Amino acid sequence: MARGQLRIYLGAAPGVGKTYAMLEEAQRRRERGTDVVVGLVETHGRQRTADMLDGLEIVPRKQVEYRGASFTEMDVDAVVARAPQVVVVDELAHTNVPGSRNGKRWQDIQELLDAGINVLSTVNIQHLESLNDVVEQITGIVQRETVPDQVVRQADQVELVDMTPEALRRRMAHGNVYGAEKIDAALGNYFRVGNLTALRELALLWLADKVDDQLDRYRADHDIAKTWETRERVVVAVTGGPEGETLIRRAARIAGRSKGADLLALHVARSDGLAGADPALLAKHRLLVESLGGTYHQVVGSDVPRAMLDFARGVNATQLVLGASRRGRFAQILSPGVGVTATALSGPIDVHLVSHEHSGRGKRPVFGAGMSALSPRRRTAGFALAVAGMPLLTLVLFGLRNDLSLASDILLYLAAVIAVALVGGLWPALLAAVAASVLLNFFFTPPVHTFTIAQRENVLALVVFILVAAAVSAVVDLAARRTREAARASADAGTLATVAGSVLRGARPLQALLENLRETFQLDAVTVLERRGDGPHGPDCQGDPAAWRVAATVGGAPCFTPAQGDTVVPVDEQVTLVLRGPAPAAADRRIIEAFAAQAAVALRQERLAEEAAKAKPLEEADKLRTALLAAVSHDLRTPLASAVAAVAGLRSQDVEFSEEDKRELLATAAESLDRLTRLVDNLLDMSRLQAGALGITAVDVWLDEAVPSALDELGPPGRGVGVRIPDDLSAVRADPGLLQRVLVNVVSNALRFSPPDRPPLVTASEHGDLVELRVIDHGPGIPEEQRDQVFLPFQRLGDRSNESGVGLGLALSRGLIEAMGGTLLPETTPGGGLTMVLNLPAVPPPPGLTAAEAAAADRAFTEGLHRPGPDGHDER
Repeated sequence: MARGQLRIYLGAAPGVGKTYAMLEEAQRRRERGTDVVVGLVETHGRQRTADMLDGLEIVPRKQVEYRGASFTEMDVDAVVARAPQVVVVDELAHTNVPGSRNGKRWQDIQELLDAGINVLSTVNIQHLESLNDVVEQITGIVQRETVPDQVVRQADQVELVDMTPEALRRRMAHGNVYGAEKIDAALGNYFRVGNLTALRELALLWLADKVDDQLDRYRADHDIAKTWETRERVVVAVTGGPEGETLIRRAARIAGRSKGADLLALHVARSDGLAGADPALLAKHRLLVESLGGTYHQVVGSDVPRAMLDFARGVNATQLVLGASRRGRFAQILSPGVGVTATALSGPIDVHLVSHEHSGRGKRPVFGAGMSALSPRRRTAGFALAVAGMPLLTLVLFGLRNDLSLASDILLYLAAVIAVALVGGLWPALLAAVAASVLLNFFFTPPVHTFTIAQRENVLALVVFILVAAAVSAVVDLAARRTREAARASADAGTLATVAGSVLRGARPLQALLENLRETFQLDAVTVLERRGDGPHGPDCQGDPAAWRVAATVGGAPCFTPAQGDTVVPVDEQVTLVLRGPAPAAADRRIIEAFAAQAAVALRQERLAEEAAKAKPLEEADKLRTALLAAVSHDLRTPLASAVAAVAGLRSQDVEFSEEDKRELLATAAESLDRLTRLVDNLLDMSRLQAGALGITAVDVWLDEAVPSALDELGPPGRGVGVRIPDDLSAVRADPGLLQRVLVNVVSNALRFSPPDRPPLVTASEHGDLVELRVIDHGPGIPEEQRDQVFLPFQRLGDRSNESGVGLGLALSRGLIEAMGGTLLPETTPGGGLTMVLNLPAVPPPPGLTAAEAAAADRAFTEGLHRPGPDGHDER
């Protein structure tokens, strides 16, 4: 069975017309004879949207019971059984009621697609997971319902339903989106012009990326390598040379001239791994590219121009930025170079050859580059073999001069020269070749015992002999050099891999990086110095401690200024790596610079982590403030409005109330004010808990007295709660007032979700030095993965109305219990429901008494202390 196709209508904000557009498409398909049904559509009271359902078959929803309430969700099984060609399913990001087969509606849609049914759906840009934090920053509202971006990206079609902010606000003002009572609040908050403009831009940019992905897939499926200039993409090639920063900045300016152009930096690594670039410079170039908003890429290829162009065509690049060759003019005559070759093969891709201060200067000479790559010991052995071997071979051949021809003598001398080349390399081989040619000429080439040569072919033989000897020795020396370079590259790669591993695994990457550097090069101390923003600046401040501060150090005593170190590696204008210990070899310098570049990255990451840690409390406080305002807005207004209306009615002179009406109004006012009092008390206690300023007076409390007192506070509902507390239960150490608050909150929560015929039950038991109190209900319960959420302030898990309070009860209860040294944990009630388990420290009975005897003695003392006297008052 072929998988169904998914078409999504994407909007920037509620009210732009996604559902209307989806239903228009459904009506068009129905008119064309397609079998279309409606799985679920939310009209939100909009009449024009509801009118679009006329003529469409609607699959009945299924009922889902949760916490004593009934909700409706899409019936997936019924839709699959109906097997239409197309089904309309609104609100892709919707969270299903707990107890449904799938947690999210997009998972229901995946089942319909797997069944071969085409689906039309809708989603707003603020519900995409990757944009959730951005939308929160823009609007100040946390989006609880999200959908993974990949679900929307994998849709076969995504259509943007667009509307200008001004038009959407007019539509809202006309009452086409929300009811009249919500219009003013919506226009002044979420639906401000700035918010809508930002959300619209997010939707357009996200859809542009989606279209770009579709274009890439189309080009790949149809093997289209030719560049389509649908969007400017600038690729800049970096070699790891000193001109890299100039090229990157020039490419960034080129990309900046085209709004929305992409900047990509590319480094082509040679596949032989021998002509490696400077890793420190490449690390700096990567940081620069990312700071300019670009991305860094690396590919491997033996043919640099072709690898570069293959990458550019693969990303559909329109422009390629290259640096002018650093090679000298003679070298450019022998080979056209990367820039010229890439320009010739680029096709429709524009190539920019950027000149720089290093153009045409050739490669910087490296000290010792002309020396042999072999070890001094092998070179010494080669010279010794040449000095001793050539005379010895001459002596042997002179004794056999009557048996061997000149050609044989030349071949034997050539073999000896090759042997010297294999042992000592180029210079010993050249010495052996010159000595061999002289000896051949004097002893074996007619006329002998002279340096003249009678026959021309003998001259040619000697010249070829010297050339072959030089070529073989050069090849041997080159092979030895390449072997050393390969070994060096392998060692460098191993070092850098170790560095990367230590950084990734370490909790403190900067310290791990510096320790690895110290151990690798046997240093005494490694210090990262950072310039002080308020200190002196300039080249003459290298020895001024006021200009620097130690950002990180390992090993011995740190260096407080660059002048105190033995080796100084500047990273940038702000950060310098200072080493104390043996000076590293010149060949190790670039590895140390790579360490320095990574240390700067790790330092910046630590700075960002510190800033994020500082901002976290502010962010949490802001979230708490936003949640508080959102949660209490209704709960403050409702009881306050009821109390004001009741008092205003009693004070009115226009209406004559009966005594019963007055009592009812007074009761309403009292009940509303009690609700306000409880709300304010909860808010104050929660704020004291979070500030650590909650005062606790712990005394011995007997649960068989505390529990009935809490139930009495709950009024008539509390009288139906069952209580089973043993008489011999030990007292607990707690604050009586706070414990009563906890019991009231927990039991009232159990009452709210218990069925009428099965009220909650409170039991208690003793386990060692703890007293365990259980509040058991047989309601719908809470899934285990969501239990921690019930203890978050300002939420009401699963509630669909604001009638249950601001959601502080359980959060406050856990905080109060933990402040008294106890715990509050949820468990599943056998047979269904939720059990809240309160554990408090037990008070050990006095020596010689059991818990029951101690409880009886305490009650007798309490009764005697409060015995009423003849006048009705307690006797003290």
